[in-house]
Amino acid sequence: MPVGKGFILSKDWYDSRQHGLCFEYWVSTDQGPFQLIFQQQSSVFFVTEKDLPTVKQLLNKEIESGHWRYQSLTLKSFTDENMVGIYFTRQNAFYRARSALRNIDIYPLESDIQPQQRFLMERFITAGIDFEYTSDALDKQQPQRIYNPRIRSGNHRPQLSLLSLDIETSMDGRHLYSIGLMLQSEKQTERLVLMVNLNNEKSEIDYLTYFSSEKDLLTHFIERFQMLDPDIVTGWNVINFDLRFLQKKCEQHGLALRLGRLQTPLQWRTAMDNEQHFLVDVPGRAVLDGIETMRSATYNFESFSLNAVAKQLLGKEKLFHGSNRGDDIEYNFQHNKPLLAEYNLIDCELVLEIFAHCHLINFSIERAFLTGLNIDRFGGSVAAFDNRYLPLLHRNGYIAPNIPQTPENIGSPGGYVMDSKPGIYHHVLVLDFKSLYPSIIRTFNIDPQGLIEGLKIEPHTAIKDQQETKVHDPRLVISGFNGAVFSRNESILPQLIEHLWQARDRAKRENNPAMSQAIKILMNSFYGVLGTPGCRFFDFRLPSSITLRGHQILYKTKAVIEQKGYQVIYGDTDSVFVWLKGFHQKINPDTINDIGQSLASELNQWWRNFISEEYQLTSHLELEFETQFQTFIMPTIRGSERGSKKRYAGLQVNDGREKLVFKGLESVRTDWTLAAREFQTELYRRVFYHEEFQSFIVETVAKIQRGELDEKLMYRKRIRRKLDSYQRNVPPHIQAARKAIERDSNLQKAFSKGAWVEYFLTHNGPEARQQRHSSLDYDLYIERQIRPIADSLLQFYQLRFDDLINPQSTLF
Repeated sequence: MPVGKGFILSKDWYDSRQHGLCFEYWVSTDQGPFQLIFQQQSSVFFVTEKDLPTVKQLLNKEIESGHWRYQSLTLKSFTDENMVGIYFTRQNAFYRARSALRNIDIYPLESDIQPQQRFLMERFITAGIDFEYTSDALDKQQPQRIYNPRIRSGNHRPQLSLLSLDIETSMDGRHLYSIGLMLQSEKQTERLVLMVNLNNEKSEIDYLTYFSSEKDLLTHFIERFQMLDPDIVTGWNVINFDLRFLQKKCEQHGLALRLGRLQTPLQWRTAMDNEQHFLVDVPGRAVLDGIETMRSATYNFESFSLNAVAKQLLGKEKLFHGSNRGDDIEYNFQHNKPLLAEYNLIDCELVLEIFAHCHLINFSIERAFLTGLNIDRFGGSVAAFDNRYLPLLHRNGYIAPNIPQTPENIGSPGGYVMDSKPGIYHHVLVLDFKSLYPSIIRTFNIDPQGLIEGLKIEPHTAIKDQQETKVHDPRLVISGFNGAVFSRNESILPQLIEHLWQARDRAKRENNPAMSQAIKILMNSFYGVLGTPGCRFFDFRLPSSITLRGHQILYKTKAVIEQKGYQVIYGDTDSVFVWLKGFHQKINPDTINDIGQSLASELNQWWRNFISEEYQLTSHLELEFETQFQTFIMPTIRGSERGSKKRYAGLQVNDGREKLVFKGLESVRTDWTLAAREFQTELYRRVFYHEEFQSFIVETVAKIQRGELDEKLMYRKRIRRKLDSYQRNVPPHIQAARKAIERDSNLQKAFSKGAWVEYFLTHNGPEARQQRHSSLDYDLYIERQIRPIADSLLQFYQLRFDDLINPQSTLF
């Protein structure tokens, strides 16, 4: 019997008159793509046994005979009611039944889970799939199609072919100029540009082909795309710009944009939270947008433009960039088409190079294996949690609850942030709890099922008192917070995290950073999932039992450190900052490292002893010595003598290498001007290295007043809503955008929701870069951008900004 090893690219369902509910999976294998079809399947939701008579009466009236059935189960709800499974042979019947029941206030459980996803989930199949089939299962007309194979979870890591797609259009968005394509696969690299040329010229460049009309270009593009047959399509904003534009153009010319395998069309839908944002399914393929993929891998840039990211990561730039890029495209389409083709192709190439540089395909593959989500599904933390949790919950005898319609007590306490002690310090250690929230879940058995089982053993009232629950029999239950208690023996999430923890350690040993990063993101998402009202397991006692335990851990850690004679000057969620008071400023950094390692080891032993004695549990907390700061500055809250939170700077020393670190300060905030950020970086550097800094402050102010820093005085901020929705307290960037549109109505599109506004503060108020006509208000810039930064340091030297800038003022 032939055996295939595949990686799932896409999933879908459809109703067939002849074969009932069918599930369709496209998989990538070493022998090429295959379409696996499973016929005569069922979808299911669950109702309580007491509701069954009403359900039967309604469905007998609403649903065709033979399209549904029920079956009593040995499963219970979280409210301890016996459950019945309602099975459907047509998904449309499932949807009609669910709607009818909701209309009479019966809300079936787990009715939001897609049937093609449940089919895999209950078999513990995430992304890898092994399948066995007979020759009779092969479709005679479509040899890629296999019917009803036997399947099991697999581990196939594919070599996926990747196509980078980029289009060029006219500035007004009405005309398609060209389509660039670059395919990378194990076997080949292919580059081509398809371009409109109304002059019927022949191209002399091998990768450039001309077409006499948009329609001819699009027709040929669809044909070439199918010949290239990529597994993955990528680009920069490829869904909401390139593919969306091509879809509209095809509709305009009466063409179907058939880019799916077996010539299937694209399937579009709008995002639930933004009707202007589109999602797309391409049967048999995945679409990985470059920007969204990087964000999902936790990359962050001041600007996510292709040029900015390529410049920062690769040291390369687009052929045309800057504010005249649109004009360059227009000019070269008219006068130098080969140069435009080169520009088009370089964009495709930069995307592929970024993907390779950041190992984004490997990351996406590993994430799919961990979550069970499609490789091109971004976000989806709740769905990923369901995929991992529900099959185990079912095997423990429970059906999951629905997402709460009116959740109570939304919002749990955040991470504990200590009051800081402002000042300039020498020799500060940073000790960090490794994956604190996942380790709390493991240690204290925090889990949705564990909460239900614990409350059965020892009932407690849910109360938002921020206190640890007092348990009566600690041999059976573990205390949480706000009335939560957890079973010592029944849980799922702690074991799931332990499995992931071991897999991450293995990935690190095997030097697999993509897997390690994917696991870290998934583990850290679990707390957020339990704390969101969009999670079916939402109960405020779950997230608060995590965060309030974190408060307790940080507070006790601080107390133990200070008992040892050190001083904790700051703490935030999972880290403590320890000042080694009294150590000589020039002490060997290795000595400081030894103290840090020793202190972390002592604290870990203290926590093991405390948790064992107090709770009879094994501690999974792990405190690590993260780094040391040779010099550390904790500023005050502006206009106050109190220490700030989440804002500091330091001269970090690791393995003999020094590095300036800024957290939360102006130098790392994109809503401050470049002039201010550069000023702060240089000012702090001078302080760290004991260089003269007062004249630098004076000279910076003078340069601003002389107009030497004008280009660095630009603000940049995103438009979060529609312009006309800003009514009261209109922020400066919105004022600037509105003024610019009044002067040039063509800028309306440039300042739509989601766009960035670059603007200056002038004597006539904020003005956009594109429409600046007034002189800059230098005094305002100095007051808002330079003074606050300078004052944050000068106070520690008993100096005042005004005394430096206007020394004569001290005479009167």
